[in-house]
Amino acid sequence: MNSVLFLHDTSLATPRGAELTIKQLIRLGEQRQHTVTLDYLRNFDATKRNIQNSDLIIVCSITRCQYELELINYLISSKAPYIKIEYDYNFCVRRNILCTVDRKVTNCCNPDKFHHYRNLYANAKFNAFQSPSHYKAHVDFFGDAVSNHMIKPPTVHVEDLQISEEKIEDTIPFFGDLNYLKGGYAYVEYAKEHPNINFTVYGENKLRTELPSNISFHEPIPNKEVLKILGKTKTFICQPVWPEPSGRLAAEAFLSGCNIISNDRIGTFSFDFYPNNKDKAIYEMKTILDEFWNRAEQNIKKKPETKTNSLGKVLVYKSYGGLGDIFFSIPAIKKLAKVSDSLHFAVAPRLVDFFTNHLEGITVVNEEAARQQEDNYDNIYELGNYPAFRGYDLPHALKYPTHKKVKQHSIAHYIDTVSKLHKDINNSYDGFPYFKTSKENPKYYVLHHGAGFLLKIWPTEKYAQLIETLSELFPTLNCKIIKGPNDPDIEAYFTKPMPHIEYITGGMIDVGNAMAGALFHIGNDAGITHVAGAYNVPTVGIYGPTGPGSWGSFSENNEIIWGKKGVCNIRCNYDVILNCDHKVCLNSITVNRVVEAIYKLLQKTYPELSNTLKVNPQAVIDFSNKDCLIKLYDNEFLLEYHDDSMKNQIEDLLQKECLVAKQDMSFNMVLEVLKQQHIIFNIPSFS
Repeated sequence: MNSVLFLHDTSLATPRGAELTIKQLIRLGEQRQHTVTLDYLRNFDATKRNIQNSDLIIVCSITRCQYELELINYLISSKAPYIKIEYDYNFCVRRNILCTVDRKVTNCCNPDKFHHYRNLYANAKFNAFQSPSHYKAHVDFFGDAVSNHMIKPPTVHVEDLQISEEKIEDTIPFFGDLNYLKGGYAYVEYAKEHPNINFTVYGENKLRTELPSNISFHEPIPNKEVLKILGKTKTFICQPVWPEPSGRLAAEAFLSGCNIISNDRIGTFSFDFYPNNKDKAIYEMKTILDEFWNRAEQNIKKKPETKTNSLGKVLVYKSYGGLGDIFFSIPAIKKLAKVSDSLHFAVAPRLVDFFTNHLEGITVVNEEAARQQEDNYDNIYELGNYPAFRGYDLPHALKYPTHKKVKQHSIAHYIDTVSKLHKDINNSYDGFPYFKTSKENPKYYVLHHGAGFLLKIWPTEKYAQLIETLSELFPTLNCKIIKGPNDPDIEAYFTKPMPHIEYITGGMIDVGNAMAGALFHIGNDAGITHVAGAYNVPTVGIYGPTGPGSWGSFSENNEIIWGKKGVCNIRCNYDVILNCDHKVCLNSITVNRVVEAIYKLLQKTYPELSNTLKVNPQAVIDFSNKDCLIKLYDNEFLLEYHDDSMKNQIEDLLQKECLVAKQDMSFNMVLEVLKQQHIIFNIPSFS
């Protein structure tokens, strides 16, 4: 006798398709001599004990569980055999795919939930889906993670069907609460158009609209009564807004001989037995419960895990997109390599030597040569760029399942995309495989004032002013300027000789060597900023018409300046940027604002070297005999002097950026507050 545990978050007294099916499965499991336990997921400790004491776990709906994600983690780590029966669309935080049918709904998904469910499916003994369309929706998002599956038709009590030869034409029933997602408004509109027909709802009204008098409401009824009414019903309306994974009621209406007014959001109607083969439908509905248990019982006994097949010899193209997109895709390519016999990464000829030096376990090849040798590979994938833009037109292009659905960095979008290809790919982002670095003497920082798209750069004259300011703040620091062939001529904007500057004008290897020893980097929304990220160089990124979004710096320490916020509400696309004359999003960013960001960056990056106090250059300070008023953006701070000693200490701090030899306790408290409010920074001098 085996112990089987069902996990479900809703009472089985609820008269819905999922609960009816679970009751049938439990009843049959007990008939097959299993000890079946049902856990409603109210207490995590109790659930963990149940999992430990079970030979097999059947995971049903768990979204309403207060410890949903913790449960998934525990279940996977326990190594207990489990089966996932999916009744919803759990790649979405709302348990449906409304975001794919309503253009007004975007970003409704929870990245953590999406990734946890992918791992739940990938580690299941198998996954059971409610219909072909239900399964396809999950394949589109999760790919190979759900490939071990079965598709089960609705488990209609076909023996309880009561099909009448005489059909009632003047009444159209609705079973369940009349609400928006279940198609309530379509039902009401039809009632308004047919005032001579009675519309009987077995549930409550959840709509906020005036109802016609021919709609009446009644108490919910058992499934046998539902089948009795459907057997006499001529017309049945089923037009859900919320896509139905199965649609048990629609299946019951179909088998009862109703004329169905429906739409394409009913999973049952994606089976090949609909609409003309009721005999096949009845046979499959009768046998599916036994088929489920037959397969489930094969997984109760612990079997040695078989090794999953490799993807073989894999070729990955990165043909379209900027330089930054290549770096964003590297964590995904590393994961893909782990499930491949070998992986060749095809890039532009000028990049082959550079990436060869940094991608261990991956063979970097010339994409022009690779296209002539595609027959040598078992699988070929094109990552294009994220978002796809023109990428879908490329051969072998992959689609991004989480695009516009999950708010996350493009690195994670690439990982989610390749994780569709093989169930053993871990879809978590474990950090970037940073390139090796070596700090040099003399010390220096790197700056790149250009970009592939020059309309997105901070004004070159301001970069020149910034470099001159930094030479005064850090006189011992050198500066290496990355200067590509199409980047602006920054030399023309300097007001004095800059002997501490070195220009890097070579290829990617030279750029990489410069990044490998840099203390920090300053740059635009451009590929070189992401080269800095690959070396984990602390970075100040300056963004204008398009914010960092999914493409921000991925260094462990970075500061982002987005000049558009608060100064321009226009939504920029390529054409808008081309025709924008004022570029206030970039021109409004001052040198002092960038210096402030550098102070913030250095303070958090090098705390062990911090030995110099600096006043935030963005702060406006008004001194008087009794106090001083500090304004920083929308905040004001009034410091009242208790005595002349405190007055002198504060003025020395804010005017001379120095401390007197002895400070009293009250002044030290003020100093800590000023640091917390980013009015005072403690940074390294690099001397």
